[in-house]
Amino acid sequence: MTLPLPTPGDDELALSTQLAALIRAEIAAQGPMPFSRFMERCLYAPGLGYYSAGRTKFGAAGDFVTAPELGPLFARCMASALAPVLRELGEDAEFCELGGGSGAFAEAVMLALDDAGNVPRRYRILEPSADLRERQRERLSVSLPAASFARVDWLDRPPEKAWRGVLFANEVIDALPATRFTLSEGEVFEEYVSIDAAGRFVRVDRPADALVSGAVRHLERDLGTSFADGYRSEILPQLPYWMQAVLGSLQAGLVLFVDYGYPRAEYYRPDRDDGSLVCHYRHRAHGDALWMPGLQDITAFVDFTALAEAGNHAGFAVAGYSSQAQFLIAAGLASHFEQASEKADAAECYRLAQQVKRLTLPGEMGEKFQVMSFVRGLSGAALLPGLVSIDRGFRL
Repeated sequence: MTLPLPTPGDDELALSTQLAALIRAEIAAQGPMPFSRFMERCLYAPGLGYYSAGRTKFGAAGDFVTAPELGPLFARCMASALAPVLRELGEDAEFCELGGGSGAFAEAVMLALDDAGNVPRRYRILEPSADLRERQRERLSVSLPAASFARVDWLDRPPEKAWRGVLFANEVIDALPATRFTLSEGEVFEEYVSIDAAGRFVRVDRPADALVSGAVRHLERDLGTSFADGYRSEILPQLPYWMQAVLGSLQAGLVLFVDYGYPRAEYYRPDRDDGSLVCHYRHRAHGDALWMPGLQDITAFVDFTALAEAGNHAGFAVAGYSSQAQFLIAAGLASHFEQASEKADAAECYRLAQQVKRLTLPGEMGEKFQVMSFVRGLSGAALLPGLVSIDRGFRL
């Protein structure tokens, strides 16, 4: 049974109405809008998009919970996995986080790295949202030691100057504007958003351009089969260019992506014929991306085979691919849990145990979320011990 979505408040409705009017005006002037453009406007339109407006998004008071919001164990494991890289690269090593969320990850990982004596020279947060940037700044200025906070700065765009270090991204790829495609009489069509006679947003299909059509045909060649007529899913034809822009200046280091998704053969299963698009509003998940523009998160699962291809295209080698549960266990989750429990009362021990369950159980984040790492210019000694034994790269 699908639960009804909560009724938005008056302020939320006003924001959504403004954004919907802007989108309608663009459609009226230019014709039907590619779904990827609609998704980009809904998430990132200045001052009105989901990640640009000021409403709480993360945690119990928001729309969804990310791994860093559960508590510090996730970030402590990541610090353990990434510390050898920072040590090998030396005092000039930097840490870049894509999309800092509430600042919970930056806070916990910087404290853990500080405890271990591995604080990077700079901790950079690439955060396009002015609202989230200010929330992060306020949180970190209070929670971090002054010397550590002085190392933190914010970026509007990927680093342009050559650098060495670690790039980390948790639940970033799923929020890239996705292209929706379908097949009709063997031809590739792209999903657009238009307006019906009553002014409502509706989906329409139009012949795909060369970029989208070529990307879909690449999928078919790689899968060794053709998509059936009516099959509908998502693709990120811009992903190789995005990866090159984000990773191009990283001369040596490790890149770590954590997200929910599948290898390609599982992503494009014949029975998954309406894609993987999912929206979140006040902890309710549903599939109507046209509902209340700007008020809900809109995401698509990640094709990790495509991510591996894009990383290779940018000049990086895949160092490992595993479930989140396997990665965290290899990164010392049990040890971090024990250390935290030694200093905790009964209530805190219970909360720590709940963190472990949410992070690792198959029905929670443990198998749904995957971890993919890329390397360039590092020795094998800098990689997480046991990475080879948990690697599922053969599934890609």
